[in-house]
Amino acid sequence: MNPTLRQMRAFVAVAKTGHFTLAAEQLHITQSALSGLIKELEQTLGARVLDRSTRRIGLTDIGRELYPLFSQMIDDLDGALANVADHTRLKKGVVRIAAPQLLSCTVMPEAIAAYRARHPDIEVRLADTAVEGVIARVLSGEADVGVGPEREPAPPLHAQPLFELPFALVFPKGHALERQARVTWQDLGRHPFISLQGQFTERLLDDMHASLRETPVKPANEVTFMTTALAMVAAGLGVTVCLPYAEPLARLYGLVMRPLGEPELTRRFFIYTRPGRSLSPAAESFIAFLAEYVARPRA
Repeated sequence: MNPTLRQMRAFVAVAKTGHFTLAAEQLHITQSALSGLIKELEQTLGARVLDRSTRRIGLTDIGRELYPLFSQMIDDLDGALANVADHTRLKKGVVRIAAPQLLSCTVMPEAIAAYRARHPDIEVRLADTAVEGVIARVLSGEADVGVGPEREPAPPLHAQPLFELPFALVFPKGHALERQARVTWQDLGRHPFISLQGQFTERLLDDMHASLRETPVKPANEVTFMTTALAMVAAGLGVTVCLPYAEPLARLYGLVMRPLGEPELTRRFFIYTRPGRSLSPAAESFIAFLAEYVARPRA
């Protein structure tokens, strides 16, 4: 005994309107089709749900018992379907993003603002963290999407390439390096180098070519966040290296940023998501937008 959704909708419409003609119009079907659905429902239940007469339509005892149940079921289902439709039309949703601290105070706020301008009903939550924390948050499910540099060994996540940028040297205005037409990694080795802890420095040193090993670069100080490194450079405590997306922040500290050559070393960034886990329409939409956003030419 399994009434269909169409049968339940037909019964509820007749019970609400008290009239077959009005109920048929409400459901956009013919009156004969409506009568057929009610008949099928009664055959399925093995009991009458409506008392019909030439003057009025009334509910039987079973009909009165079923009406609030069927009505609530239909309302709940319609509400759930409307909620799903809002998600798929990007009229509702939440995207949780984890990103390194430097990316979180440069690229990500502008990207999120641009995305919200296009999809104002989507809530985007940004968690700024240490680089290692990005992977941890995605793995734990705290974040739907992680944005960060490549890691070794590669984490057990799906990694979609986002961008690849060359390193740049950052130093105070008026520094001796400002008078040079170009700066190289050898120049970095002649000044106190303020670097980041962990894989940032380890991979950087590993990537340097044999020519640079003749002038080894050793960090004078290792810090957790690039903002700390920039503040120390602004205080005249040394120089640092970072990626070009940090230039607006470097300018706020009154610092100069120059491309580093001989050799040109780059760092790749990825969008990280958990494999085997379907993303929400909002998260999928944000990932596609972010890839488009970072590919736009900058003024």
